[in-house]
Amino acid sequence: MNINESIDWHRRAKLSIPGGVSSPVRAFQAVGGSPRYFVKGVGSHIFDIDGNEYIDLVNSWGPMILGHAHPAVLEAVQATTKNSFSFGAPNKNEVLLAEEILRRVPSCDRARFVSSGTEAVMTAVRLARAATKRNLIVKFAGCYHGHSDSLLVQAGSGVATLGLPNSPGVTVGQTQDTIVLDYNDFQSVEDIFSQRGSEIAALITEATPANMGVVPPSAGFNRFLADTAHKHGSLLILDEVMTGFRVSAGGWWGKYGPDEGWEADLYTFGKVIGGGFPVAALAGKAKIMDLLAPLGPVYQAGTLSGNPVATAAGLATLVNCTSSTYSQLDDNARDIGGGISDALSLAGVGHSHQTGGNLFSFFFRPSWVSNFSEAKEQNTAAFSVFFNSMLDQGVYLPPSAFEAWFVSSAITKEDVGIILSAATIAAEATATSLGTM
Repeated sequence: MNINESIDWHRRAKLSIPGGVSSPVRAFQAVGGSPRYFVKGVGSHIFDIDGNEYIDLVNSWGPMILGHAHPAVLEAVQATTKNSFSFGAPNKNEVLLAEEILRRVPSCDRARFVSSGTEAVMTAVRLARAATKRNLIVKFAGCYHGHSDSLLVQAGSGVATLGLPNSPGVTVGQTQDTIVLDYNDFQSVEDIFSQRGSEIAALITEATPANMGVVPPSAGFNRFLADTAHKHGSLLILDEVMTGFRVSAGGWWGKYGPDEGWEADLYTFGKVIGGGFPVAALAGKAKIMDLLAPLGPVYQAGTLSGNPVATAAGLATLVNCTSSTYSQLDDNARDIGGGISDALSLAGVGHSHQTGGNLFSFFFRPSWVSNFSEAKEQNTAAFSVFFNSMLDQGVYLPPSAFEAWFVSSAITKEDVGIILSAATIAAEATATSLGTM
């Protein structure tokens, strides 16, 4: 596979952009080799600058749920851009998108748009502190909620990939009000709320963690978190930046919350609601959300928040995510994940195939992973071998062992067959590297 132009562009990028990338995992440091520079996407396939074609299992880390360049999304974007790209003023598309989000998540009364998941979470934390008049925030190791200072403590995803448990530049003062617990540990949550419940403004969790690889909540864990927080007058912030409107029409909460009998106080959304454009949102009950300016004293603003082009793309994406779309996503995730797991097992490669809705990932260790400490025990070198073999065969995976894999509804049966054929070869290459074949 010729990747000369990608290599040349990355060499050039490193002269003007730190590490040559605008987000760390893209640099391929965790898997070796050179990142691909993509120039086109159609449906389930993407094409790099050298003309190589790949089946996409990253999908821009989730937003391309319908596949690339979906006709309805293209039409909505083109119809909007011909009038202007931005006004910095109210527009109907943001209203329509907010209404669609609230229709899908009836536990929310209001939504406020921002431009990134980091900004959504940062604002939700500020709002929780204002609503409760408390300072402490409880989070879980391995859950990534963006790179705002107070939450960049024992985060997963790119931080784990680069081996940085905390980031320089984040001061003790900025993190002293953040308490970090092990995920899926009921007792530690009970203990900290028993000890300091009256000081805790909010507990924040990913609906299903997907930034240390996919580590689903234990049975009853999310309800336990909601009940415990509310018992002590604290709020539950449910980070659905990845899962929101991807695992179901109502996100993770919509799929599981009503049946399990719990709801959050604040939700953060991103990825899918922008359809590939930079849009995120926080949402919740009116009594909390209306503390935001201009109604209340909690300040938040953004020049491009609610951008008409971005919200048009997000609305078109959501409208076209039908019940059949979600069935297709579930089928694709099951067939691809299960088939790859079978290939690894046949080759004698120890692994754990883990799912959270239609998000999934593989830990190259033989036992189940339930928290960040266990996730870090996997064989990342084995993942690198598997990743590069799949890449050479035209299947693009997340370039990190600590990331979720994302399918689109555009993936075909033919695509699945190609992926699984590649996985057989990649599994054998991985087994050889481990000395098991």
